[in-house]
Amino acid sequence: MTEKHRLPRFDALYAPDDAAILRRISADVRLSDRAETAVDQRAGRFITAIREQSGVIGGLEDFLREFSLSTREGLALMVLAEALLRVPDAATQDRLIEDKLRGGDWGDHAAHAETWFVLASTWALGLSSRIVRPGETPDTIIAGLVKRLGRPAVRTATRQAMGVLGHHFVLGETIREALRRARSREERGFRHSYDMLGEGARTAADAKGYFDSYAEAIAAIGKAAGKGKLPDRPGISVKLSALHPRYEAVDRDRVLRELCPALLDLARAAKGHDLNFTVDAEEADRLEISLEVIASVLADPSLAGWDGFGLAVQAYQKRATAVVDWAVDLAAALDRRMMVRLVKGAYWDTEVKRAQERGLADYPVFTRKAATDQSYLACAGRLLAARPRLFPQFASHNALTVATIVEMAGDGRGFEFQRLHGMGEALYDAVKESEGIPCRIYAPVGGHRELLAYLVRRLLENGANSSFVAIAGDRSVPVETLLVRPAALLGGDGHVRHRRIPLPRDLYAPTRVNSRGMEFGSAADLAALLAGIEAAGRRPVAAHPLPKPPASGDARAVVSPADGKTIVGRVMETAVESIGELMARAGEGFRQWSRVPAEARAATLDRLSDLLEAERDGLVPLIAREGGRTLNDGIA
Repeated sequence: MTEKHRLPRFDALYAPDDAAILRRISADVRLSDRAETAVDQRAGRFITAIREQSGVIGGLEDFLREFSLSTREGLALMVLAEALLRVPDAATQDRLIEDKLRGGDWGDHAAHAETWFVLASTWALGLSSRIVRPGETPDTIIAGLVKRLGRPAVRTATRQAMGVLGHHFVLGETIREALRRARSREERGFRHSYDMLGEGARTAADAKGYFDSYAEAIAAIGKAAGKGKLPDRPGISVKLSALHPRYEAVDRDRVLRELCPALLDLARAAKGHDLNFTVDAEEADRLEISLEVIASVLADPSLAGWDGFGLAVQAYQKRATAVVDWAVDLAAALDRRMMVRLVKGAYWDTEVKRAQERGLADYPVFTRKAATDQSYLACAGRLLAARPRLFPQFASHNALTVATIVEMAGDGRGFEFQRLHGMGEALYDAVKESEGIPCRIYAPVGGHRELLAYLVRRLLENGANSSFVAIAGDRSVPVETLLVRPAALLGGDGHVRHRRIPLPRDLYAPTRVNSRGMEFGSAADLAALLAGIEAAGRRPVAAHPLPKPPASGDARAVVSPADGKTIVGRVMETAVESIGELMARAGEGFRQWSRVPAEARAATLDRLSDLLEAERDGLVPLIAREGGRTLNDGIA
């Protein structure tokens, strides 16, 4: 039996019920009263350390607290950063900047800004808002600047202000610059994992460019890595979407055939330098295909004896604990040690929107932050229990989460913490000093355009006023408020869902029911659809004029335009002499339908919709074959 035959199969419901999942995993998070007291004390010390540094360093935590997404100004910045990525012309950029900056009270923020970083950013954005609105300030100097500089200069200044904001999140525009800037922290004992920023390949040329970027980065990191041993060595994170333009479940065979060799080449290069090599987690509909790719590559004999290969697990996914269990089984089956980075997840808004668009039965992610936090701790318990087969890497900026993991671990061996570059410095300085646990800095590398897209995700992930990052340094918030456990915030089964986020099916309630779709990223759902399609394909398809087929005539074969050969079915054409009778019948039917009350007509359309959904497996392949389209087109 080869290694490939022994690989574990991942099998978990794509979007299960929140309450059922949380009931099952919550038992893994329970601690003794003594342990809970220790968590409170340790987390309190960490929060105190954060507050002692808050307002001194002037990092992103201060900025996020000042411009949280609960404020008009914070929302304007987030929308502006995202939209500037997609605006192609200068005139539209001018109008966008004017619209987003003129509604903010930037002077109010500047009046109580405590740090240079926040003050400088506020001043720059406020100045821009006044330049594009010269009539609203008595300052004749600013009015004069408009005449001298003009809107193009304002546009440039605003983009540069957003760039300064994003630069605080990025270690360097090139891998060499990032390695140079990382030296000072490495001398203090911090590890680094480098991430070459990019939003996914759209063409084969894009994929080749990203592959070359990763390969160059691995060589540069390896050259600068020194003589330490894993896990005390730098690493790199790779996105599978950057390595293949059609990285999606419906192209499974092509992905396995083309993506696996590319990932294997990079993994071999990382092994050659004994680096940490982590495959990043992306959208939920790519999870299952990503695990297939990871298992296939890791099973290659050329990677035997190397403990640096790893993957990321997103705690906000309801399948997170199942992924951890799968990773344990995979490492055992291959007799390898794997690294596993546990994150909370950065695509939440996308996952919710996609589930609604696709009419799924439920969401693949938890809709309440407290549920994600509970899932994170459940995954952490599983990872810690799997040492030394797995090497857990806990990515979090939440002092309560960190304190809980330290208590669950029992000692500081066999795992590490991770933080984003530009965030969590005060927290992990305290962790390193008091606990002696290693910390790795996740260090993004990229230019201005890639930087803004990354900034948007970080603002969405950490900018809400409920985010620990946004409020930990706020001295007006009692420490006890930050120590409330996720289970207490969740309450009973009736509160595990967000009350303002309906199930996808109920999105338009009470007006109507959302149409039912399917998730091609779920192997189980896809297999069920294909089985239904196969069964439906064995039934002959024939079409004829209504209300009954003609007594005589020839049936014409209908072929698929996809290949011009496949016979979809047969159609009996209407005889010319029957057209008059059929038109009369149609006219009479219309008159009768017009007399039906609107409520009855609506009910009839609802029944028709239900029948169409019930016959989906037969209709989808018919639509796809007759129109030469894809199964996804048939569902849509």
